[in-house]
Amino acid sequence: VQLVESGGMLVQPGGSLRLSCAVSGVTFDDYVIAWWRQAPGLEREGVSCISRSEDDTRYAESVKGRFTISRDSAKKVVYLQMNSLKPEDTATYYCAAENAQWCWLRGSYDNWGQGTQVTVSS
Repeated sequence: VQLVESGGMLVQPGGSLRLSCAVSGVTFDDYVIAWWRQAPGLEREGVSCISRSEDDTRYAESVKGRFTISRDSAKKVVYLQMNSLKPEDTATYYCAAENAQWCWLRGSYDNWGQGTQVTVSS
């Protein structure tokens, strides 16, 4: 599985970003996809995930109502739309994938991308 994240950048508090995770090397529809993040000195945190069915999505409490995950089977891409960004959202964001039916935000995944940096600062 190859996972390539993009879209991270410096943004002001209250701003928006959309991260992308391009998936290749596997049958996209067989995989659940998750976004994790890690800030310096902190543990990795599961942010959001989407199951094979677009109807099943999950979010960390810290991002509920602000972040939205979606998947595009035609493009083989998973997006993370991030609105109302806060300085505490600053982290490296990683895309993760596994061949499964339902996604999860605790534990780990078999396959990881290299990450994209999101910095929220004025």
